[in-house]
Amino acid sequence: MNIAAVTACTIGVAHTYIAKEKLIEAAQDRGHHICVETQGNIGIEDELSSEVIREADVIILAADISVAHQERFAGKPIVRVSSAVAIKQPKKLITTIEHKLSQENLL
Repeated sequence: MNIAAVTACTIGVAHTYIAKEKLIEAAQDRGHHICVETQGNIGIEDELSSEVIREADVIILAADISVAHQERFAGKPIVRVSSAVAIKQPKKLITTIEHKLSQENLL
């Protein structure tokens, strides 16, 4: 599965980057490819390219604030969770997404 994700928290510092690392670790452990953009107090980092978005099977928005430029994800399955979910339960999140997309024949 190809995953594109955006992480963002209210302060835009610690939780943003911890969520990114946890999502990457969980996705890679399950054999998936993931690219993660962060939106924090210093702006957007590792911005998702149009190619990454186009090839993504799912978009994960692990954010406690509004994610900028969401229109980029039009037509893609989007999973919205808090940064806390991405930090505390990243493996469960990934397996839940796998199951849901499999049921909908999107994988």
